[in-house]
Amino acid sequence: MAALNINGKERSVDADSEMPLLWAIRDLAGLTGTKYGCGIGECGVCTVHVAGKAVRSCKVTAGEVAGKEITTIEGIPESHPVVKAFAQLNVPACGYCTPGQIMQAVALIRHKPDLEDLEILEAMTGNICRCGAYPRILAAIRQAAGVQR
Repeated sequence: MAALNINGKERSVDADSEMPLLWAIRDLAGLTGTKYGCGIGECGVCTVHVAGKAVRSCKVTAGEVAGKEITTIEGIPESHPVVKAFAQLNVPACGYCTPGQIMQAVALIRHKPDLEDLEILEAMTGNICRCGAYPRILAAIRQAAGVQR
């Protein structure tokens, strides 16, 4: 049994300490916005925040994050500038990678709001979009950060 603080709520989940956080979030806490992609931390689809930092939830265990603040896509309000920019610029094509892309972008902007394009591209490397919406993703992050080009 693990106590996880997910989106500001303490949740007791019947998770072995070695269970990947991804499965504790999806299967035990019932929050399915975080997606399974590659299972090895290379695609970014399963990105969540742990203590404010973007992490691949398939690569950390429930035991490693017990007691830490975990935020999933469900914990990001629709009024957040990144969420609004993704919607306004029609970023999602198939939408599968969108939760991970948004989570990575939110953490990026929180830690460094004044961004150059190269910094955005470097930070988003590893968040794979099968549909190739990278120009729209970049534009949305620029818009959310208030970067004018």
